Amino acid sequence: MQKTWNAKPGEVERRWYLVDAEGKTLGRLATQIADTLRGKGKPEYTPHVDTGDFVVVVNAEKIAVTGKKLDDKLYYRHSGYPGALRSRPLRDELERRPTEVLRKAVKGMLPRNRLSRAQIKKLKIYAGPEHPHEAQAPKELELNT
Repeated sequence: MQKTWNAKPGEVERRWYLVDAEGKTLGRLATQIADTLRGKGKPEYTPHVDTGDFVVVVNAEKIAVTGKKLDDKLYYRHSGYPGALRSRPLRDELERRPTEVLRKAVKGMLPRNRLSRAQIKKLKIYAGPEHPHEAQAPKELELNT
């Protein structure tokens, strides 16, 4: 009888991928980034081991959304004090912190545990077209369109 093979944390080979977010839809892009961070596309994927790859996203400020989300979608934050709930529409959030919009979308698609906290650290997001990861020679990520 053959035993089920499991990936071990030390044996995982990590690749680097580059994604240009210009003109891409926010949710569809976030789903594919989350799958890459988890390693779902690899044959050695193991749910309880971080088998994912690094993802570098450029041009996060030029991400697209459909419908009236720019004005209707709200981002909430709370300081912890009573009555201190603040909200900001997507349009303002993209102006102020364009990288956080994509980071929150991807983070919401990862499981809520220690493993996801390790996986989200492999996501590098930059608002403009430049990034400091040329030394890792990131390959273009094949996106389903």
